[in-house]
Amino acid sequence: MGGPSTIPEVHDFLSRLFHDHDLIPLPFQSVLAPIIAKRRTPQIEKQYTDIGGGSPILKWTKLQGEEMCKLLDELNPETAPHKPYVAFRYAKPLTEDCLEEMQKDGVKRAIAFTQYPQYSCSTTGSSLNELFRIARKDGYGDKGSVQWSVLDRWPTNEGLVEAFAHNVKTALQQYPEERRKDVVIMFSAHSLPLEIVNRGDPYTAEVAATVHAVMTKLGFSNPYRLTWQSKVGPKAWQGPQTASAIEGFAKIGKKDICLVPIAFTSDHIETLYELDIEVQEEAEKLGVHLTRASSLNDSPIFIRAIADLVSNHLKDFEIGKIGPTGQQLLLRCPGCTNPKCGKTKEWLSTGGVSVPALST
Repeated sequence: MGGPSTIPEVHDFLSRLFHDHDLIPLPFQSVLAPIIAKRRTPQIEKQYTDIGGGSPILKWTKLQGEEMCKLLDELNPETAPHKPYVAFRYAKPLTEDCLEEMQKDGVKRAIAFTQYPQYSCSTTGSSLNELFRIARKDGYGDKGSVQWSVLDRWPTNEGLVEAFAHNVKTALQQYPEERRKDVVIMFSAHSLPLEIVNRGDPYTAEVAATVHAVMTKLGFSNPYRLTWQSKVGPKAWQGPQTASAIEGFAKIGKKDICLVPIAFTSDHIETLYELDIEVQEEAEKLGVHLTRASSLNDSPIFIRAIADLVSNHLKDFEIGKIGPTGQQLLLRCPGCTNPKCGKTKEWLSTGGVSVPALST
C-alpha cells in the first residue's frame, strides 16, 4: 500500500485508498470516497505526527531492496546488475512513477515482487491490476517491451518464517523465565471485509499458513492465536479484532501477551501507531504486560530470505522450470466479480504481452 512520507501527503494517500474498490468496496464510491478521505485526514495526520511525521515504509522498502540486490549480484552474477524499484499503491512512488523510472533506465526484464507475503485480491491483486492498467495506458511494460514474471505470494518461505521466529524469540526474552512459556503469542494481520473473504480470497488461509509455519519453527512453545486489525467502516470484517482479543484474554487472566505483526514486512502506521500506541494504551488499562516482536525492517535474516527467493525465481525461470506466473495467481476467486482480474492475469501469464481478445 505504501504510506505518506510527510504530513502533506496524507490526504492524497487516503483519497487513493478509499477510491480503490478492490480494497474497500463502497457503494457510490466516486461520491463517498472523497468525503471519507476529507473527513479522516485530520485524524490520520495526527497519527502520522505521533509516529514522527510520516510513514517509514518507503525508507525500509528501499533499504530492503537495495540490500537484496547486493546479495543478488553475488548469487546471480549472470543476470547482474540488479536494481530495485518501488511501486506503491496509494503513496509516492506510485506505479506510474516506478514504470517511468524503469523506462528511463531501459529495463527489459522485471520481476513484479509483492511485499505482501500472503496474497489477497485487494492488495497484491489490486497492485497487479494497476500495473497492467498503467503499462497499457502509457505504452511501456506492455506488449512485450518488458519481459515480466511474478512473485505473487510467499507465505511459508523458509527465510521469512525464520526471520519472524527469531524476532518472536527475542521478544519473549522480555518476560521472566518462569512465565515465558505461558505468554500468549498473538499474531496480528490487517483484516479484510468478510464479503471479500467469502468470495474465496485466499488471504486469510495464507496468513494462517504463515502463523502455523512460525509456530512449527518455534516448536509450539507457547499458546497462540491469530487476530485481525485495522477494520474500517461499518461493514463486517474478519475477526476477532486484535484489541478486543486482548481484552478477552485479560478477562480470563491471560495478561502476558506478545504481539507479532505477521502480514507486514516493515514498520508503518499499523504497527507504530495502532499497535504500539492505541493497543498498548488499552492493554495497560487492563493490566496486560504487552510486548511486540520487532518488525522485519533491516533484519539480515529477512533480507537474505528475499534475496534467495528472487535468486531461485530467476534461475528457475531461465531454465524453463517455471513460467511467468504460478498456477495460484491464474486461478480467480470462485465468487470473483472484478473483470479487471481476468485481464490482468491473462496478460501476466504471457509475460507482459497483450493479446487481442482478453477474456474477463
